[in-house]
Amino acid sequence: EEEPDEEPLPPILLAIPTRALAFLEQSAHQWDFDPFALTDMTGERPIRSMGLYLFHQFDLTDKFGIQLPVLEAFLDLVEEGYKRHGNPYHNCTHSADVAQTCCFILSRHGLASWLSDIEVLALLFAALIHDFEHTGTTNNYHVQSRSQLAVVYNDKSVLESYHVSAVFRKMHEQGPKYRQFRSLVIEMVLATDMSTHFAQVTAMKDAIPCPENLPRVDILAYILHAADISHPAKIWRLHERWTGKLTAEFFAQGDREKELGLACSPLCDRDKTMVASSQVGFIEYIVEPCFHTLLQLLQSVKFLLNPPRQTAPGADSNGESGSSRGGDDEDGEVTGSRPTNPTPDTMDRLRDLHDWDVLSILCSNRDRWRDLAESEKRRVAVIDEVNEEEEQEEEAEN
Repeated sequence: EEEPDEEPLPPILLAIPTRALAFLEQSAHQWDFDPFALTDMTGERPIRSMGLYLFHQFDLTDKFGIQLPVLEAFLDLVEEGYKRHGNPYHNCTHSADVAQTCCFILSRHGLASWLSDIEVLALLFAALIHDFEHTGTTNNYHVQSRSQLAVVYNDKSVLESYHVSAVFRKMHEQGPKYRQFRSLVIEMVLATDMSTHFAQVTAMKDAIPCPENLPRVDILAYILHAADISHPAKIWRLHERWTGKLTAEFFAQGDREKELGLACSPLCDRDKTMVASSQVGFIEYIVEPCFHTLLQLLQSVKFLLNPPRQTAPGADSNGESGSSRGGDDEDGEVTGSRPTNPTPDTMDRLRDLHDWDVLSILCSNRDRWRDLAESEKRRVAVIDEVNEEEEQEEEAEN
């Protein structure tokens, strides 16, 4: 008896290089996903492949009537924007990494089924474009140097405002849902400004008992923010590589600041920055609390999705009322519980929190940096001692 022919791949997946598609199918839903490998196997075009794959996984092209050539052209445009300044860190690989991390988080406990289709679309879109045309310098640099961007955006969330504005200037969309989509994306991208970090963590902690009372755009923004700073929560091999790239970008900024006669921004002075020590602090005070809160938030959402079974009038065999599912109203506003339905392939990958060892990875990475920090301090002490001796010798000669 002949086996039936395999179902042909949809065009959106055929547009992904064969090797990259196999890699994505195998690892796109894993926490230790290697974005550098994707960049290598796509010829420095990870955004295109990641974007196509995620839009297929969540069935977004069909749900929103997005034509494949239009999506491909847009992803190519985004890719070129990330390449504009040749940044070591804020580049195409970072974009693909953040998008994949958001996909991973969406797949926890069926989180995507708690969101509307347009919210899922907005989150993945925001993840892909959140650092579009990044200058390789920080907001502080733009403000202190009085750059044109700082003038345009009044010194407030300068880069984040520019990223989202630059993308939407290149889009010519219309329709009832576009206004809501744009509003969601703007709020999410602006929330990647690190100056909002502590306020976001506090708001999420307060919302843990009743996450349904918090505007869901705030939760989406928090997910994107967590994904944006997630590399210390990845396996050491990836985290160390990302740290080296970000350090190179910071030091290049510090060199420019010195040339301009400006004070070096934090962590940007290559002669004084202690990388290992700074990473210990970043993990301990920023990333670890952020992810600890995210885990608690996901647990609360899981409870909303799987409440204690009750028998109620009008409930179906699953204990759910037929009117409990919300939908989009005529103005594109989302109402009710508004679940979306990821593809079966995505739903098959739903996992419990107990097998996501993000906090233990953070602890392990922090401890490794602590060990390195001790060596770093000893090395700096030796260098300082040598410099002091040289200064004393010069004074003696004079």
